[in-house]
Amino acid sequence: METEILPIATKLEKMCAGDKSMDDASELIGALETAEISAEILSKSRIGLILNDFRKKTTDDKLAKRSKQLIKNWKSKVEAAAASAKPARIDSESRKKSSTSGPPTEYHEAKKPKLEMMNEDKPKIEMNDIKPKLEMNTNGTKPKPEPSTSIKVPSRLKLPEDPTRGRNVTIISKSLTSGPLPDGSLNPDDVALQIEAAIYELHGDGEKYTSTIRSRVFNLRDKKNPDLRENIIVGSVSPAKFAKMSADEMASTDMKKLRDAFTKEAINEHQMGVQEGTPTDMFKCGKCLKYNCTYNQVQTRSADEPMTTFVFCRECGNRWKFC
Repeated sequence: METEILPIATKLEKMCAGDKSMDDASELIGALETAEISAEILSKSRIGLILNDFRKKTTDDKLAKRSKQLIKNWKSKVEAAAASAKPARIDSESRKKSSTSGPPTEYHEAKKPKLEMMNEDKPKIEMNDIKPKLEMNTNGTKPKPEPSTSIKVPSRLKLPEDPTRGRNVTIISKSLTSGPLPDGSLNPDDVALQIEAAIYELHGDGEKYTSTIRSRVFNLRDKKNPDLRENIIVGSVSPAKFAKMSADEMASTDMKKLRDAFTKEAINEHQMGVQEGTPTDMFKCGKCLKYNCTYNQVQTRSADEPMTTFVFCRECGNRWKFC
């Protein structure tokens, strides 16, 4: 995890110093929001201080609010970790006192727990290791454990042993459930496991694997593209196909239409640049006010719609079009 956080911290520092564009700041903060960062990594990487500096310097209000909330969440985690470690220190001190004040005959017996507790004075606290202890009730039965926050793994499937891959499965599962589930939905945990396995089979565990996971999570959480998430969760798009999809294939319907329109317009302009056009004095240039022009007519819409006329001023090079 530390190797993943340090590059993000370096990029944010460069953004604060003005050495790097803030175009991908949203993606970096998104990665921090989904990462499980321990108190030890927060201290080593100084990511909290760096993110707070970024929050003060960014002009994007949304990024500033997200950064502030993320810092608040980290602070709560550190306080919770410190609170969990405090009872262990108190218990250690009480055992030390009892071992020194006991009778001489019990000195050797008290020495062993004293040495054990010395190693527990400064416990290494990992956020994933903080689990509630089950104590016996007065009637001798064990209380029910609190509900787990991790995903429910189907009995026929198991999370990968690699902790990074297991965390990615959890992130994909949360992304699949980021919106309402349609009727006939598959088990999101089952689908998440298959998606991660397909991506790992394609790219292994290198940079391509990481970037592919991030792009899939980003598109699944895109509020403007709910159809993609729904098609995957109901099985219309298989996990193997989703793992291979390009950015164009994952784009929303509106984005695809916009790209097609830009492509057609670029083609038309290219065609106009190649064709010389028909000379005419029927059109007056709005820039130089002269009538020395050429024009072309192209069918840019459906067949029953009027053709688009493209006009080029031979005097000043001004171009315009009308239907």
